Amino acid sequence: MIDLSFFSGIPVAVLGLGRSGLSAARALHASGAEVWAWDDNEDQRAAARAKDIPLVDLNTCNWREPTTLVISPGIPHTHPAPHPIAALARKHNVEIIGDIELLARAQRNAQFIGITGTNGKSTTTSLIGHIFELAGREVAVGGNLGMPALELESLDTGGAYVLEMSSYQLEITFSITFDVAVLLNVSPDHLDRHGGLEGYIAAKRQIFHRQTRPRTAVVGVDDDVCRRIFDDLRAADEQAVVPVSGHGRCDGGVFVVDGVLHDDTDGQALAVTDLREIATLPGAHNWQNAAAAYAACKAAGIEPPVIAACLRSFPGLAHRQELIAIIDGVAYINDSKATNADAAGKALSCYGQIYWIAGGQAKQGGLAGLEPHYPRIAHAFLIGESEAGFAEALNGKAALSRCGTLAQAVAAARELALAEGKAGAVVLLSPACASFDQFTDFEARGEAFRALVEELPGEREDVPL
Repeated sequence: MIDLSFFSGIPVAVLGLGRSGLSAARALHASGAEVWAWDDNEDQRAAARAKDIPLVDLNTCNWREPTTLVISPGIPHTHPAPHPIAALARKHNVEIIGDIELLARAQRNAQFIGITGTNGKSTTTSLIGHIFELAGREVAVGGNLGMPALELESLDTGGAYVLEMSSYQLEITFSITFDVAVLLNVSPDHLDRHGGLEGYIAAKRQIFHRQTRPRTAVVGVDDDVCRRIFDDLRAADEQAVVPVSGHGRCDGGVFVVDGVLHDDTDGQALAVTDLREIATLPGAHNWQNAAAAYAACKAAGIEPPVIAACLRSFPGLAHRQELIAIIDGVAYINDSKATNADAAGKALSCYGQIYWIAGGQAKQGGLAGLEPHYPRIAHAFLIGESEAGFAEALNGKAALSRCGTLAQAVAAARELALAEGKAGAVVLLSPACASFDQFTDFEARGEAFRALVEELPGEREDVPL
């Protein structure tokens, strides 16, 4: 656990006692801070009480005492309206920060690699961490992915924190200047929390806050928003700026043409490796992730041949186009992490005969933008809160069944895929929705899919690693 003894003896308010908030409260308490912890949920307060975390009702406390409020990223502090406790803190000039800000203040000598983007950041973060580890570098991976930041190991000079950064976290992290900052892509998401698209873009741009040479910005240029950001950074000429693309050449950057990764950062456009041979990185979106990871690791001082070798051994991530099984010739793929249409489109682009399981708690825009992928859909199986709306959107464009639950959808998809006997058939869970109508999170939804597939009868093939 990270030492936060610079807060020893000082009152620090903590709002939100989920994984990251409870971790922050525990780290502060262990470091001698006077912790004032609170959560609106009684169960969360009980969990904190069981770990001897002091509780103080932040709705009625004396806000003249603490100087800092550590807020969980999921709690709004500006849009669409600030949480009442955040409003009280701001009224009394109390700083509002997150747990990654605490990590940055505590570990000033470490290297920081930050990764953000609407989609692909978890894969890219894990891929960079994988490369660092195999290259023999001291590394800790976390942030919005996996272990809470304050439970990571303390690193000295020479160590690197590889952090997935959500837009929420970037808004409440001020002390990090990332040695390498990666922005993969931007498409509309979480707009209510940022006051619209421009606020969301501004939050994502915070990944490049205060960067100057020799620090490096790695920017995906496969969407209009990020191309504009790349052009702005290149024109300002404050840090090294490397473009990356999964779709075609970008001069001076790292890019993929016909599945082959190329490195043009030294002006030689050298072919690095054939990404089509890496089963855990399917599709152009993962090719961009690989290009970004390669560029980030090279900027951090890892030799290109080492990076290329490490790419080939990447094991992939759960719930992100994860091949669960091949049963009677039908592949079952868990892409539960696809919680919006843009992410689902990435998966739909990778396969030809898709028995698509979609639905849940719809995001703004619903299925908009997926129309080019509809010819790939053999049949759609709709579930959850969005079932009726998605059925209306797909009516006349793709064959569909309204299934209600994931269990019914898996059974129906299996039955139809076997009956139709199409070569290359894939049962794809890529919901284009949040999971909270039927599951606690996308991981729980993905694990439910895995369990249902594992119960299916039939002849199984070896799943390629």
